[in-house]
Amino acid sequence: MPRAEGFSHDVVVIGGCGHVGLPLAIALADRGASVLVYDVSKTAVDLVNDAVLPFDEPGAQDKLKAAVTSESLRASTDPSVVAQAENVVVVIGTPVDEHLNPDPQAIPRALDGCAEYFRDGQLLVLRSTVFPGVTSLVERMLAERGVDIDVSFCPERIAEGRAMTELFTLPQIVSGRDQRIRDRAAGLFSRLTDQIVEMEPEEAELAKLFTNTWRYIKFAAVNQFYMIADSRGLDFERIRAGLAQDYPRAADMPSAGFAAGPCLFKDTMQLAAFNDNNFALGHAAMLVNEGLPLYVVSQLAEQHDLAQCTVGILGASFKAGSDDIRSSLAYKLKRIVSFKARRVLMTDPYVTTDPDLVPLDQVLEEADVLIVATPHSDYRGIVTDKPVADVWNILGVDAPA
Repeated sequence: MPRAEGFSHDVVVIGGCGHVGLPLAIALADRGASVLVYDVSKTAVDLVNDAVLPFDEPGAQDKLKAAVTSESLRASTDPSVVAQAENVVVVIGTPVDEHLNPDPQAIPRALDGCAEYFRDGQLLVLRSTVFPGVTSLVERMLAERGVDIDVSFCPERIAEGRAMTELFTLPQIVSGRDQRIRDRAAGLFSRLTDQIVEMEPEEAELAKLFTNTWRYIKFAAVNQFYMIADSRGLDFERIRAGLAQDYPRAADMPSAGFAAGPCLFKDTMQLAAFNDNNFALGHAAMLVNEGLPLYVVSQLAEQHDLAQCTVGILGASFKAGSDDIRSSLAYKLKRIVSFKARRVLMTDPYVTTDPDLVPLDQVLEEADVLIVATPHSDYRGIVTDKPVADVWNILGVDAPA
């Protein structure tokens, strides 16, 4: 796809050194685009320019090195690079606050720092999950500045750890006020896949929130099932495996486990706020998922005098095989246990940013009780005679034959 006249690069990704932006930048560069990454973190920018991935993402490191070596991707802390690209993709975190309220101004406020470099003729793609109506808000902001820019909301759909596969295989949702804008967005993302789904901006905004909320509610359902079975001395995983065996209507029932991370909880609360907090199902899911660590500790406290115990927590990241600790319920679990236990030790084979983590061998040797917080495959071979709270069943329980 030819680049519009007057631009030296195809794409600039704002906030592009993070878990969402950088895989996208790498994927576009891998497919022949000339990509700039703008990020305020000098540490992350320097790593990217040295062809070093700032976080774990399978398959991304080699592609990053190839892109940097070929000069099809470079990173900068200078916001003026925004003016150099025809397509501007915005990937900025949009958390809820301590009162579970979203901030619709988060993206417009973040864009203020580089808005002076926007140019007529650019396509601005909002990639972050947004509160419904933010696309329209950005359109009005740009119109008030007198800049003739097309705005499209094209939500990210990847899961961490599968980005370099899913960016090339999953359908891409594109939206815009008219067909011309949707065609421009489709032209950008057709570099990655020929499966393009067109929507209106408000439809696409809700589609993203519905997707994450649906997953969060499913996890809440099985977590409630787990607590019902476990509180009666029954093994939920044996029940789940048995009922799902060769039974297609139960094939999509996930295992129990901590439902955490930077998206599912946050987006469920965004959807609730959008519906004037009239979302009983979403709030119930939040209570179940956020309550699971409390349940685990409560059950342990009934069986053991935790005040005399060293408790070992296996895993700190929010999901298996990841080094990402953002919104990890492992840390909520640690806080809860710390109120009750004599001592708490935590370990994780992937996380390098927490100086309080200790080696796995030390945890296994010194802990009186173990809790599996993150189902890393590294834990599957562990054999111990110590009591273990293992919601994930990662240490293994035989399912019905």
